[in-house]
Amino acid sequence: MISIALIAAVAENGAIGRNQQLLCHLPNDLKHFKTLTSGHTVVMGRRTFESLPNGALPNRKNIVLTHNHDLAWPGVAVVHNIDEAMAQADKSPVFIIGGATLYNETIGLADTLYITHIHHTFADADTFFPAIDKTVWIKDEVQEMPADERHAYSYTFVTYRRKR
Repeated sequence: MISIALIAAVAENGAIGRNQQLLCHLPNDLKHFKTLTSGHTVVMGRRTFESLPNGALPNRKNIVLTHNHDLAWPGVAVVHNIDEAMAQADKSPVFIIGGATLYNETIGLADTLYITHIHHTFADADTFFPAIDKTVWIKDEVQEMPADERHAYSYTFVTYRRKR
């Protein structure tokens, strides 16, 4: 069975985006995302895909989940439900990379959460990650990262594993 991992950068108020964009630019978080997801399948909703500046993410199998049966993009498999997405996935883990609707639909299926906790609250955010239930998830790895000249906010990389 294919394992599912959700990956997101989440602010203190649960926010993950505003106006179809990420909340802030954290270069080390983008590098972390690339390291984890390269060589794997990434599944995203249509709006998340359309927010990517250069289309399909390189070195990954890109799957876009949409209800619109008329959409197609180069380098992307278009599916219409999560079962179709999993059937197209190459190997574990499959990374769910957003947006909020897809996170909400798949958090109950996931084995792992890769969360970058941004130590800031974005009051104008309009998109949110589902609550991480501490009775279901346990912190497995934690790496604190300070703010610096390239990162306006401190943040923490946390890997959560589903409790067995």
